[in-house]
Amino acid sequence: MGSARALKTRSSSMVHMICDQMVTCQADLALPRMKTVLFIGAGRHQLRAIRRAKELGLRVLAADRNPEAPGLTEADAGEVCDFDVSALAELGRTHSVDGVVTVAADRAVPIVAAVAEELGLPGIGREVAHRVTHKVAMRRRLAEAGVPQPEFAAVRTIHEGKDALDTVGLPAVLKPADCAGQRGLSLLRSVDDLEARLHAALSESSNEEAIVESFHDGLEVNGLVVVRGGDPQIVTLSDRLRPQGAGFGVAVAHVYPSTLFGDRLEEVERVARHVVRALGIKDAVVYPQMLVTDEETLVVEVAARVPAGQMDQVATRAVGVDLVEVALRQALGEEIPDELIRHRFEQPLAISFLTAEPGPLTVGRVRAVTGIERVRAFPGVDDVEVFLRRGDRIEPVARDGDRKGFVIARGATNIEALERAEAAATLIDVDVE
Repeated sequence: MGSARALKTRSSSMVHMICDQMVTCQADLALPRMKTVLFIGAGRHQLRAIRRAKELGLRVLAADRNPEAPGLTEADAGEVCDFDVSALAELGRTHSVDGVVTVAADRAVPIVAAVAEELGLPGIGREVAHRVTHKVAMRRRLAEAGVPQPEFAAVRTIHEGKDALDTVGLPAVLKPADCAGQRGLSLLRSVDDLEARLHAALSESSNEEAIVESFHDGLEVNGLVVVRGGDPQIVTLSDRLRPQGAGFGVAVAHVYPSTLFGDRLEEVERVARHVVRALGIKDAVVYPQMLVTDEETLVVEVAARVPAGQMDQVATRAVGVDLVEVALRQALGEEIPDELIRHRFEQPLAISFLTAEPGPLTVGRVRAVTGIERVRAFPGVDDVEVFLRRGDRIEPVARDGDRKGFVIARGATNIEALERAEAAATLIDVDVE
């Protein structure tokens, strides 16, 4: 009989037997083949998840339109492929994939759902995928369900934009209808701002549609939620700190646990569960972002995927929940046992992103980066990564892509963790010209 080894995960129910050579023997002793998962998207943000899938004993097939995507070489098999449903479904059939998944890539969510349906595999479905990636569709469904949210209006022209401002008032927020990462996001304080910025928002949308929403001040809170059979289980709630000015939508730090408590925290939990049920999400990792004002809690955004921006690390490092494993299991149609989403510990944590003002970086073209080892040695620092090479340009904060790295730190409290992460980040020296 061919040699075999047993690979154990943290959950005893997920034990895979991997065979060098399958042979026929008694039916009850037959060893199953290694399962294959198709990752749609294989960029830097997907790399950690691809590695985790391989650690869990899965064969990884990765597809990305960028031939330089690092996950293509990290995977067991990589294919340069546009995000075309028919081509990706055929790729899945060729490799006999058992599941289809993406992480950190909102535009891949509808593709993943469609490919999974084409292959008869588990997924959130095309309809739900549209709701969670198209902001106008999402807002309309939430309005029907009575979920608290900003006033909104769909926009394709300047005339519609002016009507939208009459409806929602000023200041207002302008966004592409189907784009993530703060691309095309603007704060409007006048009709002149709308006229200057609408084209940029429409150009970021695949169907040239935008949305205008009423602007509200408040504390933004990120939720990480695991949904099983339509039942949402909140894993973490963390504060999402943002700067003033053009980068008002970009997170410059995540802080766990949230500084909210009591009734305000319970209200955020209630809204997070409400939004999941309103959107009809049955089995997924969900990422609701909520804004807590003096009067109420409003839903800002929702994603049905493992989020980007190191948010999966909040769950892993703060409470010991592996959202990537959860997402992989769901893509394969496997049960998610309670122990997989139960907190194993409670560790106050902060993630500080490397940006220009209000961060420690200086705008300019990079000549050299030093000091990373000093950061690693700083008290409480768990991890640091810098996404800069010689010749790269540091820009003022306006979108998620302007974050050039991060520092993760722990502390006895959430405030101490944030102070450590921010202090450690200043030890990185980036020489610019």
